[in-house]
Amino acid sequence: MQLLLSSIRIAAATMLICVAGYATAVWAVARAIAPDTANGSLIIGESGAVIGSRQVAQAFTEPRYFWPRPSAVDYNGAGAGGSNKSPTSAGIADRGRAMAELYGATPDNPLPADLAAASGAGLDPHISEEGALYQAGRVATARGLERAQIEELVRKAAFSPGGFLSTDRIVNVLELNIALDAVN
Repeated sequence: MQLLLSSIRIAAATMLICVAGYATAVWAVARAIAPDTANGSLIIGESGAVIGSRQVAQAFTEPRYFWPRPSAVDYNGAGAGGSNKSPTSAGIADRGRAMAELYGATPDNPLPADLAAASGAGLDPHISEEGALYQAGRVATARGLERAQIEELVRKAAFSPGGFLSTDRIVNVLELNIALDAVN
């Protein structure tokens, strides 16, 4: 019996150290090094309310806003994941056609791939600069602004995630829409 109680105490101490202790240490280091990221990269509005996270896509459907990539999980952070469909799946092709129709794509003006395909997690907060510029006309018309003004806003918001190692530029959709609301 003594051996069993000793084993239980050692197991409990090990779990306490490995689970609670390690998690607390990682959290404390993260808070010290990158407090914004450790807290979920939240965007706080002027009223103090949380608008959203820089790391999780939100559904925007109004024409006056930029739209994110499609989501296989309906932008549900608790159910993040892809559709697990094969690239040859008819469902993938149907969704691509539906997105092209939604955006009004034509053979002369094809839809950028990231606006037709969901990301692996279904919650990617970024779209390509090309994808944002593709939507600039719709957003400008809906807001009564000049397309050039919207395109300039997109270019200012775009960045290269790989720094000088990458030529691809992306835009955070939520941050872009917040900047857009500040203009109009």
